[in-house]
Amino acid sequence: MAKDGAIKESDSYRQILRATSVFGGVQVFKIIIAIIRSKVIAILLGPGGMGIAGLLTSTLELVGSLTNFGLGVSSVKDIAAAHEGKNELRMARVVVVVRRLVWFTGILGALITFVFASWLSELAFGNTEYSTAFLWLSMALLFNQLTSGQYVLLQGMRKLKFLARASMQGSALGLLVSIPLYYYLGIEGIVPAIILTSLLTLGVTRYFSKQVKTQKVNVSFKETRVLGKGMMLMGFMLSLSGLLVVGSLYLIRIFISNTGGIEDVGLFNAGFAIMNTYVGLVFTAMATDYYPRLSGVAYDNKKATVMINQQAEIAILILAPILVVFLLFINWIVILLYSTKFASIDAMLHWMALGMFFKAGSWSIAFILLAKGASKLFFWNELIATIYGLGLNVLGYYLMGLEGLGISFLISYLLYFIQVLILANYKYKFSFHTHFYRIFGVQFSLAIICFFIIKFIPTPWGYLIGLPFIIISGWVSIVELDRRIDLKDFLKKRINK
Repeated sequence: MAKDGAIKESDSYRQILRATSVFGGVQVFKIIIAIIRSKVIAILLGPGGMGIAGLLTSTLELVGSLTNFGLGVSSVKDIAAAHEGKNELRMARVVVVVRRLVWFTGILGALITFVFASWLSELAFGNTEYSTAFLWLSMALLFNQLTSGQYVLLQGMRKLKFLARASMQGSALGLLVSIPLYYYLGIEGIVPAIILTSLLTLGVTRYFSKQVKTQKVNVSFKETRVLGKGMMLMGFMLSLSGLLVVGSLYLIRIFISNTGGIEDVGLFNAGFAIMNTYVGLVFTAMATDYYPRLSGVAYDNKKATVMINQQAEIAILILAPILVVFLLFINWIVILLYSTKFASIDAMLHWMALGMFFKAGSWSIAFILLAKGASKLFFWNELIATIYGLGLNVLGYYLMGLEGLGISFLISYLLYFIQVLILANYKYKFSFHTHFYRIFGVQFSLAIICFFIIKFIPTPWGYLIGLPFIIISGWVSIVELDRRIDLKDFLKKRINK
């Protein structure tokens, strides 16, 4: 019995690591594309151009979050349920309804962007200079929502190869059309690049979704209303937390723009992208694989506790060596990803790297609220965190500039970690096992040491003194992973596959 339990535990760890590698693979490709794009913008347009691009895209994200009714979340569930139950007729009806709804929500978002273009420009930039830009970008918002509808179909029917290809090809084509636009038009090429990228991505996803055959059915508008109401209500509740994040980031960008200038917005965007996009691969796996698996055992608090601990352990073991490397060599990484003009974000990123440890633990816990179906509790939990996170960001930037934003990131996630840990313990009797605290303590201590080394010891001596701690962190992760999954056998099977 003990042996069977060990085998099951090993399989569970392997599933977590397998999901991280599979879903992370696509993300790595997209990150490479994003790195190249950011490098091009940094060189051709500078921090100011990056700031303008960041404000334009974040405004579109905000409007999209307000008007898409969370269909990217709720409709996947409906399609997947029909697909799992092999109910072809039901699935065909749901697909028709989803396609109608994404047209409706896409047009709604485009109209709002078009009608309120001047107001959005005033809100984002403090003037109406970019009103025409928002008029044109209303098309991009429609294209993005229609693309979301194609992704929903592929994801819900588990056509992961098509989903991966569509995602990678769309990103690559977007980059190919953006580079010449930035080169020849400079800042004036930002809007055409955004529109063409969204259009090409729609075309690619449309091509792959066409490969998925569903029955042709007639669905009345009454049936559309009945099926769509459930999707939109559920999706709206779940997407509110995402809206909070987008809105919070949008407000801090506006505050930075009005207080420090458009270049600081570009610098903040660059730093935020490094930590949340380039380092945060493990969180992609959480969103795509961990949540549905946790939902499957959410009825049993003991099983849920075990799974959360396993996910948190793997997250720390994967992230820690990466974060330690970032702490020591962040200056070179920033120059590689962007340019020397962005060197001023080093201090911000040092603090953010420490905050990522607490983000890994807190994210692992927070999913239990959704897995339990406690969407309202999840929303209030995220609202509270957003309020003090936004306040800390404003205070941090006001007092210490960009470095203050890094400090506020660390404090916010430390508070959030404590908050969700207490909440999950009170509601579902959750607690972390000793194994997690031991792993977290060792790896976080190594990160703290590297933090102080790079802060107080001049280079290149800091690099030489810190290098052994990178090796120790990597060694600890390898040993701990090997104990859980037989790392050699796991890698051999992945390579052969």
